[in-house]
Amino acid sequence: MINSRDSGKKQPDFSSERSLSPKLRSVNRPRYKTSVIFVPHRFGMYSVPNRIPIATLAMNSFMEIVSSIPLHWWIVSSIGALTMVALSMRSFETDRSRAKRAERKRKKELRLLADKISVYGQSVHQRYPTGAVVVSERDLAEQLRKRPDNVATALNLLLGEQKVQKTPLSGYWKLNA
Repeated sequence: MINSRDSGKKQPDFSSERSLSPKLRSVNRPRYKTSVIFVPHRFGMYSVPNRIPIATLAMNSFMEIVSSIPLHWWIVSSIGALTMVALSMRSFETDRSRAKRAERKRKKELRLLADKISVYGQSVHQRYPTGAVVVSERDLAEQLRKRPDNVATALNLLLGEQKVQKTPLSGYWKLNA
């Protein structure tokens, strides 16, 4: 129910709420007064507590700058940043980790060379199915364009896997199909 008073403003009637508990009355009753609290700011000025923080304004201006940069410049700058990170990681690498990385690379290259030798032996055996495939370390190195000592190491790796056999002649290997 709304009572009209002399001032012409309509205000709610809370006479029926007197029977309710005080806690419920305060919840249902609207607040008419608004207050503003001024708090001392660190710069000596006063500010309203619910004002937009300066960090939010800075973030909005940062986002405006970021969104105004074309996409291709973002790509170029991202690639440049990743390159700088990779180079700095390499430059600050310890000797121990550098040696480990070099050893992993060497093992990977030897494994690839051993696989190439095995594929080469299979292809020669398919061309000449009745004969054994016997190769020289030096000839195989020239054929695959690798150093002879790397080829010998790869052949020893294949020997452990029983994919090759040593022949009585020094420097010659029989490739198993």
